[in-house]
Amino acid sequence: MTTLIYSHPACFEHRPGPGHPESPERLKAVLSALQKPDFADLKWREAPLGTREQVLLVHTEDYVSDVEEVSPRHGTMPLDGGDTVMSPGSMEAVLRCVGAACAGVDAVMNGEVDNVFCATRPCGHHATPSRAMGFCIYNQAAIAAVHAKEHHMLERVAVIDFDVHHGNGTQDAFFDDPALFYGSTHQSPLYPGTGSRAETGVANNIVNVPLPPGCDSKVFRSQVESELLPKLRAFNPEIIIISAGFDAHTLDPLAGLNFKDEDYRWITEQLKEIAEECCGGRIVSILEGGYSLDGLASSTEVHVKALMS
Repeated sequence: MTTLIYSHPACFEHRPGPGHPESPERLKAVLSALQKPDFADLKWREAPLGTREQVLLVHTEDYVSDVEEVSPRHGTMPLDGGDTVMSPGSMEAVLRCVGAACAGVDAVMNGEVDNVFCATRPCGHHATPSRAMGFCIYNQAAIAAVHAKEHHMLERVAVIDFDVHHGNGTQDAFFDDPALFYGSTHQSPLYPGTGSRAETGVANNIVNVPLPPGCDSKVFRSQVESELLPKLRAFNPEIIIISAGFDAHTLDPLAGLNFKDEDYRWITEQLKEIAEECCGGRIVSILEGGYSLDGLASSTEVHVKALMS
């Protein structure tokens, strides 16, 4: 398999402040892990700048204008009461996230590579069409999905999200569009409080698998096999986009699930199998959360190795 990594130094320049969990050190840990000899066959490209038009595929004109207007030249600017913060480098960072996600879709749709991993930050899946939330400014996974639908004329695009937090922003963007499938495993109860099984979308295109605090590998795999994978397979996606959050790892300080590295290998292999069956293996994976540097690095390693295998 040919796996392409998109990243960019500008993603280090989103600096929400001392002590903030979404720190530049996260990306350093990820990139350091991917420089090991096992990853010598990876292809690398710099993430291009996303365009305003791409952002507007998901986000409202008013919201995008507000973000542009408050982007600071000095210091920091909170967007949602303090959790989501912009610094002088944030605007370029989030546009590199958007550009990487859309370019990743283009690369797999054009047959240049088998799959893509976007090693970018900040994360995006909490950002709704009209609101910043949970460290997220623009929702690059949702934008990539709509880009695949609109630019490549796809009729069935899926986003699978295994971040420990429910991707409420992606769900909001997809809820009324039967061409867009959102499947999420996440701890419940936990921020942001959404993601019940009853939230199913306009055409049962939303599949939520809430997991109890303390959930381990056995429960996670059983729930995915019985609830998520059959519905994804039935949707028959033409591309799969992964919101790859690694904060369900047992080492992560912000939540209470007990995933191991091998769980991330397993879920990646399951999604690859469905992608091979349905869409020629086309996968674009996008980094979301993960706040234990050790857990983030080791989980990313097994995830990308599974993409490469």
